[in-house]
This record gives sequence, C-alpha cells and structure tokens, in this order.
Amino acid sequence: MLIAIYYKSKQFSLALIKIGLVVGAFYLIYNKLFLNSDFQFNDLFHVLTNFSALSYKTVLFLVMLSISNWFFEILKWQNLVSSVRVISFKDAKEQSLGALTASLLTPNRIGDYGAKAMYYTAPFRKKIMLLNLLGNTVQMAITTIFGSLGLIYFSLHFEPNFNYKGIIIWFSIIGIISLILVAFFRIKGFQKQKRLYGRLINFIKTISKKTILKTVGYSVLRYLIFSFQFYFLLTLFGVNLTYLEAMAAISSMYLLSSIIPSVFIFDVVIKGGIAVYIFGLLDISQTIVLAIVTLMWILNFVLPSIIGSYHVLQYKLPKSSV
Repeated sequence: MLIAIYYKSKQFSLALIKIGLVVGAFYLIYNKLFLNSDFQFNDLFHVLTNFSALSYKTVLFLVMLSISNWFFEILKWQNLVSSVRVISFKDAKEQSLGALTASLLTPNRIGDYGAKAMYYTAPFRKKIMLLNLLGNTVQMAITTIFGSLGLIYFSLHFEPNFNYKGIIIWFSIIGIISLILVAFFRIKGFQKQKRLYGRLINFIKTISKKTILKTVGYSVLRYLIFSFQFYFLLTLFGVNLTYLEAMAAISSMYLLSSIIPSVFIFDVVIKGGIAVYIFGLLDISQTIVLAIVTLMWILNFVLPSIIGSYHVLQYKLPKSSV
C-alpha cells in the first residue's frame, strides 16, 4: 500500500513539473513576443509586410534551414552519446528538443545539462553531462574561431568603437584567475579537485577521435547554416552588403553575444542590442536588424521548443535497465 502511494505521488509530482516547465516556457515566449516594450510581434508583422521580400517559398526555405540546423545538432548529440551507449535518432531528437524546452528558464541554457541527464539512469548521468559539456565546448570553439576572424576583419574595415581597454582588463582577470586555480591545484589540500580534473581528462581520452571529429564537423555545419540563414534574411530585407562584409558582422555578433551571460529566453534581447550596434555601423536600420534577430530566435528556438514541449510532456523516468 505504501509503495503504491509513493509511486502515485512520484508520478503526480513528475506530471506537475512537466506541466510547469511547458507553461513557464510558453509564458516567457509569449511575454517576449507580445509584452516586450522594445520590439513586439506587431512591430515584427509590420516590418515583414512592408520591408521584406518574404514569400511562401522563402519562408519554406528558412524553415528548412532551421530544420537542418537542429538536424545536425541532433546528429551531434547522437554521435556523442554513442561513446557510452547507442541511441536512435528518435531518442536523440526527444532528448535534444525536450532539453531545449526544459532549459529555457535557466541562465545560458545551464538546465540543458540536467535535462539531458534525466533521460538516463544514475550510473550514466555524470558521463552524459560531460558529453554535453564537450559538445557545447566544441560549438563555442567554432563560434570563437569564426567570430575572431570576423571581428578582426570588421574592426580593420569599419573601426567600431569597442571598449578595448575593458576587453583587455576582462581577459587579464580571466588569465589571473586561471593561474590562481592552477596554483591551487598544486596545493596538497586540493588533491581531490586535481583527481577530478584528471578523471575528466581521462574520460575525454576514452572518446574516439572519430567521434570528436564528427562532433567538430556537425558543429561547423550548424554554424554555417544559421549564419547563412541570417545573411539570407538580410538579403530579403534588401540590405546591400557583400557576402564577406555581412558574414564578418554576423560572426562578430555571435561571438560577442555568446560571451555575455544571460537567461536564455532573453538571448534575443542580448543579440538584438549587439546586432543593432554592429549593423548600425553599416547604416542598416535598427528596425530591420531587430526584426531579423527576432525571426532567427523564432525559427531556431521558439519553433523547436514547441516540438520539445511535446517531448517534455511525454517524458518518463528511465527504467533501471536503461
């Protein structure tokens, strides 16, 4: 009797959590689109109908680009998890999109780590979180490499008024903190942390080179797809830039916005502010820039999170045999 009551209460609590996550995600999306004081859905609709060359074919193409973006993200996750256990593309889709929806309320999508781990039993969870960290690190490295090249080109040709002194101070602080941490790891009292770091390195070494190379390849493909999608939207709004100029601005925007901590649901606000400044140097209307950033957010995060909400509601605790 007690076991049955415990089981039912556990299932009821899980159902409440799932519903709460979905309702919270939809509320935040609604709040951003309809209650935002800076750029609302009505403003977006006005810009689309008056300044863009959107058609059914172009909308379909944009959606296909978004599907391709998430297709390679799902393949990347399936590829990473294969180093600990084999999962199907369907399972990888459920975990990737479900975790996206569940992590909307957390800063920098930190909830994505716990959400994906919850699809596995306890013995697998630490490894799953480490694999997720590896995947995100690789994606960030690709963003940094392309973004740094773009930022150098953009700075040389358009002379943006960045606070270079502040940037140097920021990276100096990071460097000093890193040196302090290295020194701490050598102290006897920090041997436990040193062992944990050693285990992390050893775990990464167990992942095959083929898996890592595939992860890098999928990350590059994703970056090329969503950056081209931004460029394609620029052309639909009649922005007259060369491909190189546009990609330099786009890659600079993604680099700068990716290093600013934010609640993921407000990612569109962060990118919007940076994009307005960068594309403003190219004499592009703020309204058009905000419209494009909002469209990118809808296409690549809102639509997938709607699908992910279904997977959240269908989520079941993993069986001990998994």
